[in-house]
Amino acid sequence: MIHVKDLPAPANHYPIRRALLSVFDKRGVVELAQALHRHGVELISTGGTSKALLEAGLPVTSVDSLTGYPEILGGRVKTLHPAVHGGLLSRRTDPEDQQELKAQQIGEIDLVVVNLYPFGKATASPDTTDAVAIENIDIGGPTMLRAAAKNFFFVAVACSPDSYADIMAEMDASGGSLSMATRRRLAAAAFDHTAVYDTAVSAYFQRGNEAEGRFSVDLPLQQTLRYGENPHQQAGLYGDCTAQFEKLHGKELSFNNLLDLSAALVLIDEFRQADPTVAILKHTNPCGVGTAESLEEAYHKAFSTDRQSPFGGIVVVNRTLDLATAQAIDGVFTEIIIAPDYEDGVLDFLTQKANRRLIRMLQPASSDRTPDVRSVVGGYLLQDRDPALPSFDELRARCTVVTKRQPTAAEWKDLDFAWRVAKNVKSNTIVYAKNGQTIGVGAGQMSRIDASEIAVSKGRKSGLDFSGCVVASDAFFPFADGLLEATANGATAAIQPGGSVRDEEVIAAADEHGVAMVFTGNRHFRH
Repeated sequence: MIHVKDLPAPANHYPIRRALLSVFDKRGVVELAQALHRHGVELISTGGTSKALLEAGLPVTSVDSLTGYPEILGGRVKTLHPAVHGGLLSRRTDPEDQQELKAQQIGEIDLVVVNLYPFGKATASPDTTDAVAIENIDIGGPTMLRAAAKNFFFVAVACSPDSYADIMAEMDASGGSLSMATRRRLAAAAFDHTAVYDTAVSAYFQRGNEAEGRFSVDLPLQQTLRYGENPHQQAGLYGDCTAQFEKLHGKELSFNNLLDLSAALVLIDEFRQADPTVAILKHTNPCGVGTAESLEEAYHKAFSTDRQSPFGGIVVVNRTLDLATAQAIDGVFTEIIIAPDYEDGVLDFLTQKANRRLIRMLQPASSDRTPDVRSVVGGYLLQDRDPALPSFDELRARCTVVTKRQPTAAEWKDLDFAWRVAKNVKSNTIVYAKNGQTIGVGAGQMSRIDASEIAVSKGRKSGLDFSGCVVASDAFFPFADGLLEATANGATAAIQPGGSVRDEEVIAAADEHGVAMVFTGNRHFRH
């Protein structure tokens, strides 16, 4: 156990007399240095930061004049020296520390202003080489941050331009010093900053070897939510969603809103190359999807699948939202409307209802590289995201027709459509489709027969005709009964992954009933 010296308690305030500034992100550093100079603080700096301060007319002591050694190894070694770290780590109330500093002619440093090389940005691309990565690993910066933060009883540390204004205001109010509470708060931010940085470096070196390493996440709080799935659960949104979408109007997004929004963005990404498409979702499941020559017609197709569930749901479109479609959507209470953009006048019309959230999608969901993470009792499950499906032609080329009858051109279009929808429905999943429209969606059932019965029941409540439709199943039919149920309801073509030990039995049943069946080779479970 490390011995702790019995020393006099540190003072609440210590004046800032010497400051070391060495930053990659130079936002606000000149203004901070000017404020420090007004308080008579000696400024010590390195490299580009020193140049910026000198150009602003400020007196600066270079680190190499402090240490007596020039920067070496292309700048890799410049602050790793007792003249720097002795000044950072000395205890003001320890007589022995003070005697050692005096003997070595080392001056104390009261404030460190440091931020780090942008490792995360430099290595964001999957094509980043190790040579690029290692040159963006900061050594001196984290060492100074940790040294200053460790010694927060006596030393202040600033690792973000966001903290400069508070530091300047407190020094102005106190005559040039910072309180213990401020020093401790700044130290906490510094340790958090270096932890995030180290996590990014570790994650880079674990790429491709995730199963052998550790999983760690360190994300900033983007938004505190009113509550979680239920009012008695606390919740927050961590990370940065601003690159994916922006909220244009309405109340703050809730926990459940964000889950639905994410599901909607992933689903509509399947139709990024399709004709105008509209999807209506409820509780992360599509209750209706339609594709047509116009968004308005596509909306009516989607809505007619299930006329009850869309109330309070989410509508997402793959085209700029026009006024006619917006007016159609407005006929039913809708929690969230999502579009890549809005035609002139549409936002004015839609914002007349204060409670409705309006979202602009900024990037396709497939651009998000974050893994799929879920919690289980005692740990987390981590997997790659199920990627968006390829184009119609590529998907068709990957599929295998396993029956005697080939699908017609119209059936192929509906099979492609149904498969994209089924991929985004909770398992067990059965989707019936016809003419670019879902006519029945069965989600999250214990058996495929149950899912099929629910899908048909919903479609028939809406008065839809199942004759000549197609059916999609997210995983293989384990028995022929699932396929026979679909054919009894009017399906003439089916799409499924295949892979059951009874595939031959299912294929024989399809041939017997004249059904064209396609195997994709990939299932799309969503538990």
